[in-house]
Amino acid sequence: MKMRRLAILIMAATFCIAATATQSYSQTRKELLKENQKLKRIIDSLQRELQDSEIELTDTTTSGDTINPGNIGFLNSELYENITPGENPDSLLSIYYLQRQMATANLPAVEDVENANYTSNIPDEVYIENLKKMNSFISLPYNSVVKNYIILYTEKMPKRAASMLGLASYYLPIFENIFDSYGLPKELAAMAIIESALNPFAVSSANAKGLWQFIYSAAKQYNLQVDSYIDERFDPEKSCDAAARFLKDSYTIFGDWALAISSYNCGPGNVNKAIKRAGSRDFWSIYPYLPKETRGYMPSFVGALYMLKYYQNYNIVPDKPSMPAHVDTFMIHKNLHFEQISEVIGIPVQELRELNPQYLRDIIPGDSKGMLLRLPYNYTASFVDNEKTIYNYKDSIFFNPIVYSNYKSGQDGGSTRIYHKVRKGQTLASIAKRYGVTVAQIKDWNNMSAKTKTVKTGRMLIIYRNSPSSAPRSSSTSSSSGSSSSKSNAGSSKNSNSGGGTKTYTVKKGDTLYGIAKKNNMSLNDLLKMNGLTAKSTIHAGKKLKVK
Repeated sequence: MKMRRLAILIMAATFCIAATATQSYSQTRKELLKENQKLKRIIDSLQRELQDSEIELTDTTTSGDTINPGNIGFLNSELYENITPGENPDSLLSIYYLQRQMATANLPAVEDVENANYTSNIPDEVYIENLKKMNSFISLPYNSVVKNYIILYTEKMPKRAASMLGLASYYLPIFENIFDSYGLPKELAAMAIIESALNPFAVSSANAKGLWQFIYSAAKQYNLQVDSYIDERFDPEKSCDAAARFLKDSYTIFGDWALAISSYNCGPGNVNKAIKRAGSRDFWSIYPYLPKETRGYMPSFVGALYMLKYYQNYNIVPDKPSMPAHVDTFMIHKNLHFEQISEVIGIPVQELRELNPQYLRDIIPGDSKGMLLRLPYNYTASFVDNEKTIYNYKDSIFFNPIVYSNYKSGQDGGSTRIYHKVRKGQTLASIAKRYGVTVAQIKDWNNMSAKTKTVKTGRMLIIYRNSPSSAPRSSSTSSSSGSSSSKSNAGSSKNSNSGGGTKTYTVKKGDTLYGIAKKNNMSLNDLLKMNGLTAKSTIHAGKKLKVK
C-alpha cells in the first residue's frame, strides 16, 4: 500500500512539473526553474524510497482519457426487473441454488478462447455497430480476440449466461453504486463476472476469494478484515469497495482504463513491465508482453458487457432467483452463533450463511466491535422480540472459554467447528470415525481426560470437521474466472500420490492442459514435459497425468 501511494505521489509531482510548461508567463523564467527544481528534489526523494519496489515508474497518462462516471444505463434495463420495487438496497438475495450452480460453472481457460476460431452467423459489422451503440465510457475495442469472447458469452454457454444474468440483476446495481461513489465508470461492475462468474463463495486455486477474488495480501492492503472469524473478501459490498479503491489507484498510475483493468488481474508492476518492453502505452501494443492469463482479461470484459446488453437477441432468459421482499440489518455487539439464532427463531443456518458469507465459523464476533447481521424480513420481528433469549441460549456451550480462546488465537487451523449431541449407544470411537477425526482430538477439543473411555448420552461435543490444512467451509466452491484467479475443483477429481514429488491427476470432462496446469500451480510447459506431451496433444476424460 505504501509503495503504491508513493508511486502515485511521484506521478502527481511529475505532472506538476509538466504543468508548469503550460502556465502563463506571469512568472519569470527564473521562478519557474526554481519551482521545477523543488519538485524534482521531491521526486528524487520519493524514488529513493521506492528503489526496492517492483513498480517501474512510467508516465502512462493518455490524453482524452479522464476519470468520469460512466452510464451503466447502456446495460439492458430488463436485468433489473427481478428486483422488487422499494426493496432494501443493502439486502442480499436468497440465491442458494444459483450460487451452487455457478460454483461448478467452469469457463474455458483464457488461452483456449484467445486461440479459438469461434464462428457466428452475425457479421463483424453488426458487432462493431452494437458496441458503438452501447455508448460505454470505457473504450470497447473490436478484433478477433474480442469477437471470440463475445461469442463465448452469448452463444457458447447459454445456461451459464442465464445464471450469471440472474445474479447480475441483484449484484450489479450494488456494485454500480459503489463505483459511482468513487467517481469511477459504472461499467467496471461487470468485472465481477470475469473474476467469479458472480459466485460469492468462489475460491481459486491461488486462494483468492469472493466475488472480487482478492488474495490475502491484497485484501490486507485494502483494509479487508481477514481473521479466524471473518473474511470480508466474501462480503459483496466491502470487497467491491476494496476493488473500487484498487482500480482508482491503478487508473491514477496508468491513466487508461484498459491498462487499469488488466492490472487488476496481474498487478501494476507487470503492466509497467509490458509497457517498457513494448515501448508503448497502447493496450494492443503491450498485449503480447502481458502474462498469458492477463491477455484475455480486457477482451473478456468487453464480452461480458456485450452479453449484459444484448442477451435478449440470443434468446437467453435470465434465471430469476427467489428472494425475500427485503432483508433487515442489525448491529451485533455481543458474540453470537448462527445456531443460537436458528434454534430460537427457526431460520435455517444455511440461510444465515447465505446472507452473511463473511462469517467463517458461523460466529459473529460482536465483542470487539459492532458487526452486521442480515436477516430476512419475516424473521425480523422474532429476532427483536427474542434478542436477549438468543444471546443467552446455550452460550456456555457455543462459547466454551477454552475452545473460544483457541478460535481467537487461530489454533483451530482454519477448520469448521460443529456440535454433536451424543446419542444412545454412541462411543467416542464411533463419533470420531463419523467425522474423520481421532478420539484423542475429540478429548482435547472438549477438555476431557486422556483416560476417558465413555461419553454421556446427551452431551454436546465440539468437533472440528476439517483438518488444519483444509480450507474454510466455502472452499468447496470454485471461481469461474478466466483470469489468474484460476478454477479450484478440489475433490472433483481423484488425485493420488505417486511419490517422487508428483501425484496422479485424473482428467475430467471439459478439462484442458492449461487448466490442469493452473489447478496444480505449475506451468503448462512443466506439465507437458512431465507427461511427454506437446501443446497440440489432446486429452480425454479418464486419462492419468502426472502433476507436481
